[in-house]
Amino acid sequence: MNEIKLILTDIDGTILPYGKKVVPPRTIAAFHAALDAGIHVGPATGRGYTWVPPFFGNDQDCVSTCIATNGSEVFLDGKKIRESHLDVAALREVAARLHEVDGAGLITFDGGTPLLCEGSVEDLALAFPAYAQACRQLSHVPDTAPIKANLFCGSLPAAAYEELIVALHEAVPALDFDIPQPGFANVMPHGSNKATAIDVLAEALGIALDQVVVFGDNGNDVSMLSHVPHSVAVANASDEARDAARWHIGHCDDEAVAEAVEALAQGEWPFTK
Repeated sequence: MNEIKLILTDIDGTILPYGKKVVPPRTIAAFHAALDAGIHVGPATGRGYTWVPPFFGNDQDCVSTCIATNGSEVFLDGKKIRESHLDVAALREVAARLHEVDGAGLITFDGGTPLLCEGSVEDLALAFPAYAQACRQLSHVPDTAPIKANLFCGSLPAAAYEELIVALHEAVPALDFDIPQPGFANVMPHGSNKATAIDVLAEALGIALDQVVVFGDNGNDVSMLSHVPHSVAVANASDEARDAARWHIGHCDDEAVAEAVEALAQGEWPFTK
C-alpha cells in the first residue's frame, strides 16, 4: 500500500454529531496530528466554504485543504484551485418545475447568504432550519451564476422525493442532483462532485488515488466513496454510503473518524473490515 498523503472527510454525521455546532476537540487534534505527519487533511462537504471554518472553531489549518459545495469549490493549502458555477437558465427551469410541487423550493447563495428563489421559508425550515433562519427572500433566480444551490421539499415522502430528483435529472441535464438528507438535495454543475474534486486535489499534489483516504455517511458522499480505493463509512451511514465504501468503522458519535486519523498520522493502518 502506498503512503497516505491526503485524508478527506464529510462533516455532518461523519465527524460532526447531529445537533452539535463544532466538531469535537479530538477531531481537531487528529487533523493537526495528520498535518504534523505531512498528510494533507480537510473536510469534503456540501456546504459552501464560508460556512465551513466555524465547524472547526475557525481553526484555519483544519480547512486549508477543503472540498466545499460538493466539489464546486476546491482549496489546497489555503488557495482556491477550482470554482464551478451553476447555469442560470437551468436553475430557472428547476425553479419552474418546483413551483408545481407543493412544499418545494430552491435556494441559491450569495457568498454565505442563502437566497430563497422559490418556495416558502416555512417549507425550507422543515428541511434545513439554519438556512431558513439566514435566508433572504427573492422569489426569483438572480442573473449572476451562483456556485451553490439546493432544492427542498420536506413535506414529500422519501419515495416521492427521490422520484422528483430523478425527473429533474432527466429534464435538466446541465445539472446533477444528490440527496444528503431527507427532503433536501444538492444541485451541482453536471460532472462536478466530490469525486471529481478529489481528482483535482490528487493531480495538484502529484499523488495516486490509493494514497487518499475518504470518510462519509450519506448520499452526497457516494461519488467519492465509490471512486477512492480507501473509502470508509461510519457505522451510522446510510445503506448506499455503506455499500459504496470499502472499509467500515464506528459511529460518528464515538469519534471513530478521529481515531482512524490518529492512527494514519502515526503510520498505522486502522481498517480491517
